[in-house]
Amino acid sequence: MSARQKISVTVNGALHEGAAEPRMLLVDYIRDVIGLKGTRYGCDTSNCGACTVVMDGRSAKSCTFLAVQADGREITTIEGVAAEGRLHPLQAAFQEAHALQCGFCTSGMVMSAYALLAQNPDPSRDDIRQGIIGNLCRCTGYLPVIEAVESAARGLKAGGGTP
Repeated sequence: MSARQKISVTVNGALHEGAAEPRMLLVDYIRDVIGLKGTRYGCDTSNCGACTVVMDGRSAKSCTFLAVQADGREITTIEGVAAEGRLHPLQAAFQEAHALQCGFCTSGMVMSAYALLAQNPDPSRDDIRQGIIGNLCRCTGYLPVIEAVESAARGLKAGGGTP
């Protein structure tokens, strides 16, 4: 068995220090060590985007990173998006636009859109399509997702908020 390596990551604003096997995936570390289950395992091939988190301000598929590669990084998961028990405007927009059906892809889709809005608070439809291109959804047909991101962008802009 490989020697475990000590790592330190900030997840949703909280510092987590622990040890990880050198080949442990970040998605496993988030789910099994930290205990945050909103980051999903999907396809095991990095194609679906269900495991998407925001790492150092950019969307990242946590099944393509080793936990040890996240050492010293800042990560936001779906659990870190809502504040004080209230849905984030992006989450509320997903709900209002019916941009979720079965819910399996939703956390990854929200995280990709969250990263997009942080980098581009006024995205065009093409920008949104590019921002979620790595996330697969079998239920919504994507139009409600695009409309939700547009709505959230407008709401955040009007309210002066940021993702």
